Amino acid sequence: MIVYGLKTCDSCRKARAALTAAGHPAELRDLRETPLSPAEIARFLAAFGNTLVNHRSTTWRALPEAERAKDPTALLAAHPALMKRPVIEVDGRLHLGWDRAVQEELLGKAAPGA
Repeated sequence: MIVYGLKTCDSCRKARAALTAAGHPAELRDLRETPLSPAEIARFLAAFGNTLVNHRSTTWRALPEAERAKDPTALLAAHPALMKRPVIEVDGRLHLGWDRAVQEELLGKAAPGA
């Protein structure tokens, strides 16, 4: 199980802690340290479309309009923090975020304190 995100991201830390506590060892892949390859970005975009780009993030708000107009692949390659987090990969299947639906699917119930 791989949690793609940032080590400083609260949602990523909560997801990883809950998964590990439930007996699912989860490796965190920090996207600033190990950015996604173009093929991985394409795979994530194919799974989630434009929802993969976090349009509410501080990074997004700091971008000039010309930068925001770029292709999502180029944006995510240049600004890994723009990706909505976490993306959790389990047996080749991808999950986006750490909301109640993802928690129920991966844990069988919502994580406490989430």
